[in-house]
Amino acid sequence: MYQVATEHHPAQVIFIMGPTASGKTALALALAQQIECEIISVDSALIYKEMDIGTAKPTTVELEAVPHHLIDILDPSMAYSVSQFRDDAVRLISQIIARGRLPVLVGGTMMYYNALIKGLSTLPASNSGIRADIEAQARQKGWTMMHSELAQVDPICADRIHPNDPQRITRALEVYQISGQPMSALQAQSSGPIPYSVAQFAIAPQERSILHERIELRFRQMLAQNFEAEVQALMDRGDLMEDLPSIRCVGYRQMWQYLSGQMSRAEMVERGIIATRQLAKRQITWLRGWDDVHWLDTFATDNIDMVLKLIKK
Repeated sequence: MYQVATEHHPAQVIFIMGPTASGKTALALALAQQIECEIISVDSALIYKEMDIGTAKPTTVELEAVPHHLIDILDPSMAYSVSQFRDDAVRLISQIIARGRLPVLVGGTMMYYNALIKGLSTLPASNSGIRADIEAQARQKGWTMMHSELAQVDPICADRIHPNDPQRITRALEVYQISGQPMSALQAQSSGPIPYSVAQFAIAPQERSILHERIELRFRQMLAQNFEAEVQALMDRGDLMEDLPSIRCVGYRQMWQYLSGQMSRAEMVERGIIATRQLAKRQITWLRGWDDVHWLDTFATDNIDMVLKLIKK
């Protein structure tokens, strides 16, 4: 569906993906020195205000060096869905392109990238109990009658589905019973892939052990920058709880649990580093199955040259 950018098919959008602590921000800022671009953050933690140290948020100098978007847009008491991100990102991509610049999407929240590449479906997940009930009714009434029932609640779907197609009849009826809305209406609300040519890059050290070392170093640097005081200030607000998406962010949950007496400081440090490494592992797993991605070594000296070669018009 997507073509990797070449000299004959220039990129309209760039993705810089990778696990945490792999050098994504540094690569994006170096790229911004070479081309006219704006950065869209693809990070479910950087959206929150008052959460700077534990999210490794770009510095004021870095933010001023190139326009950034989707950073500090929400209070930590609020939630932000994948569909909200997609809507915001699509709007920003269009605006940046209209300004004659290149949108560079940077971050490690893979669900966000997935929503852009594959689109989002508004259809509910399957429910085994409802499906079993529909199939039981079909054994009594027959699939022709079930198709007639579908025609009453969702004539558009019924017109598309053959009366002898039990699997699709079942799914359409199931969706209606779960959501209370016709499947055809929900499908019309679903979004497809973004309509741009995308050059996709993933950056990481070649050795997993090096990434683990970088993660531990970053976590300890956060502690030295008084990450504890940042989370204490969030606790002192009085309106935030541990189960909020913001506080569930890696590092914040462990520090919150330490400050609330659920674990020792040593346990907090150990669990925070382990949780960050587990996040990195999940991110790498996503990327290993990703299509059309160009891998870059964190420590390579020619990363910018490689990126420019692939996106050059």
